[in-house]
Amino acid sequence: MARPDRRSFGAGPYVLGARLRPDVDDSDFRFGLPAVRALEALEFSTPITFLIGENGSGKSTLIEAVARALRFDEEGGTEGGDLRRPKRFADDPLGKSLALELGPHKPERAFFLRAESFFNAARRIDSEGLESIYGGTALHQQSHGESFLALAANRFGGDGLYLLDEPEAALSVTSALAFLAVMHRAATAGAQFIVATHSPILLAVPGARIYELDDTGAEVVSWDMADPTRLTRAFLEAPERFLREVLADDD
Repeated sequence: MARPDRRSFGAGPYVLGARLRPDVDDSDFRFGLPAVRALEALEFSTPITFLIGENGSGKSTLIEAVARALRFDEEGGTEGGDLRRPKRFADDPLGKSLALELGPHKPERAFFLRAESFFNAARRIDSEGLESIYGGTALHQQSHGESFLALAANRFGGDGLYLLDEPEAALSVTSALAFLAVMHRAATAGAQFIVATHSPILLAVPGARIYELDDTGAEVVSWDMADPTRLTRAFLEAPERFLREVLADDD
């Protein structure tokens, strides 16, 4: 039986860091990713931490591993911040592989978003008749982006822990700016965000720490030097050059 969490509720950060346990089975490909192997060097002690990198670099794996270690449901969503109830992730090797360093407080609320399963999480929320605390309209009566913004605007507040895997998948440029504001307000009020993203807009939120993951591990980068920022800026400045390169084989 899990030991009761005797920490009091209060402001974050709630997850200060994570490391792989020494007895991890390296035969699982996820544990061979350089970014995962370098996990002991990653700190999550800032209000907002971003993980960026190419597909396959390990950023989503890290978000999922932390979520599993905290016993979130595998499809994401929230259970009112009660991280002690055993969920389907509880016996999964990825969750068991991590030892988490927790802060002095526990969150009042918590949420885990997996972009590919937000539909199922929203359906579960709607089935519980909780429309009044998500803006008054059922999430499934809104577009993907509208429902996610409604969720964030109404439930992502201070004293909360939010693990998000590519939230920009649901967001337009305007919506991404709105969500950046939600993150900033919540973080200022004591919340903690750990987010895997490709969005240069979200990365621009003030005070965030950005880890760039690649086949050598992970390093902290500035917003200006982050790949999503550099590549997007370069494309916007000279789209014809990029188009010539990527379409060269079609000529």
